[in-house]
Amino acid sequence: MASVALVQGASRGLGLEFCRNILINKATGAVIATCRNPAKATELMSLASQHPGKVTVLKLDVTREDDIKDAADHVKRVFGKLDLIINSSAMLHPSGKGETSLRDVSAQGIISTLTTNTVGPLVMAKYFAPLLQKGSGAFGRQPPEKARQHSGIIVNITAKVGSIGDNDLGGWYSYRMSKAALNMATRNLSIELGRSRPLVLCVSVHPGTVNTDLSRPYHRNVPKDKLFSPAHSVQCLMNIVDSLNVDKTGKAYSWDGSELPW
Repeated sequence: MASVALVQGASRGLGLEFCRNILINKATGAVIATCRNPAKATELMSLASQHPGKVTVLKLDVTREDDIKDAADHVKRVFGKLDLIINSSAMLHPSGKGETSLRDVSAQGIISTLTTNTVGPLVMAKYFAPLLQKGSGAFGRQPPEKARQHSGIIVNITAKVGSIGDNDLGGWYSYRMSKAALNMATRNLSIELGRSRPLVLCVSVHPGTVNTDLSRPYHRNVPKDKLFSPAHSVQCLMNIVDSLNVDKTGKAYSWDGSELPW
């Protein structure tokens, strides 16, 4: 059976590049691409037209639980299973800038950032985990022992600034908090979904500093060899996905495959 991957937040940046990468490297697979406003997602719709029959674009606002449930119901009816989910959408802060001090902190800013970056991916898991448990394990490495094989994978896009153990600078309260909380959700999910048979792997991955709208205001402080194109970053992350097995679930990995401290 052909592989089925879902990319949440696919209209631009990393999400759009994940769609391209999977279409190229998983030639027989189907890609379900979700975004808040498909009518305005011109690059995504163009990609879908270039791969007729292989891309399904669904409206999904990750901050709306009804949208997530409706999308899961649609995928169940049409595909019956999933092999991979990538939660890609994220926001730095509603203002577009990270808070540099307590003076910049607002309750609504933190709530908005947490809702998109943390709550959304967790609610995605709630509704799509049953479909991942029906997956074929098309992504990642399968061990020879049937008892340790997996059916599907959840990939949450985290950030190095969400690592508590790596935080020496402070600032960016809501973004750091949202990614640290996402890492906890990843860990929790890996434990719960790891008890099921068949089991689902769940990891957080850090893409590096990527030339996207989210990070663009901060590029001047990034060395040129550390500023990645979306294509390079996504290929690195897909290499991690392809290397996953049951022993690697529940962890956070940087773009180069090294494990990030919590």
